[in-house]
Amino acid sequence: MFHAQRGGNLRPLGRRGCQTEYLAAKRAEADRWRRRYDDEQALLAELREAAAVTGHQVAHGRGPRDSEKMGYGHTAGRVQNQISRRVRDAARRLGTIERVQIPAPPEPLRFHGPALATGDGNEAIVTADRLEVPGRLRVAHLEILARDRLLVTGPNGAGKSTLLAVLAGQLTCVGTVRRRPDLRIGLLRQDSVFPDARRTARQIFDATVGAQRAEAVPLSSLGLLATADLDRPVAELSVGQRRRLGLAVLVADPPDLLLLDEPTNHLSPRLCDELEEALGTGPGAIVVASHDRRLRSRWSGREVTLAVGPVPVS
Repeated sequence: MFHAQRGGNLRPLGRRGCQTEYLAAKRAEADRWRRRYDDEQALLAELREAAAVTGHQVAHGRGPRDSEKMGYGHTAGRVQNQISRRVRDAARRLGTIERVQIPAPPEPLRFHGPALATGDGNEAIVTADRLEVPGRLRVAHLEILARDRLLVTGPNGAGKSTLLAVLAGQLTCVGTVRRRPDLRIGLLRQDSVFPDARRTARQIFDATVGAQRAEAVPLSSLGLLATADLDRPVAELSVGQRRRLGLAVLVADPPDLLLLDEPTNHLSPRLCDELEEALGTGPGAIVVASHDRRLRSRWSGREVTLAVGPVPVS
């Protein structure tokens, strides 16, 4: 039996080859799941159509020919019995399959909404100069364009998380930060915190993205939390579950500038792949801070490595 939950807390360890084989096996499993589901849905559609057939629909508008009038009642009865038997057989098969049918596989993770950003892709949406948070961060210059892809790397303590907090306007610093006036910014922290942890994951999600967006993109459709966790108080969720809830908010209602701090932590390997693909193809500006070797090896955008001292970014 397949399970729709894709979130996980561990990634397989070992050599790169082992992980590659593991991911290939998971993709093959997902493909088999999708094929089985599609085949069964096609069969269900045929059975529903067969079960809805009536004798009137089969012989609609047809009366007896002159040569058939003597035995018409007998023939019509036999035809009706055959039709009824086929309808009953189809209804029985339909009921059996519907009771144990294969669950729908989750759709690949993608960002919803019309766009993450609009306008000229070469427009600077954030410009920062001589940034400094004493003892934590020093950056000489940074410019982020409307459809930028920037990977921030560096050793622990170099200020990756601090830089994202500064860009989001959640941490004050020495220096100058200019943001486009209408800029919407979303930050995924390493430890997602929500205002009222007594509310359930679904309630937090619905309130954050708004009723209209929550109806269009329900939390349950994203596959980031197990069904049993949707109506649990956020206070009872693990760190990984809270992070996936925070990611769900950003996926359902993406901002113009998306700031992700170690986004692949607490995600299954398959979901990591899906997230990386979504980051690469979606519009808007994205800044990612990550130690993930696989993500870094496949990154196609700009990259900056933070270190002690001013770091120019071009």
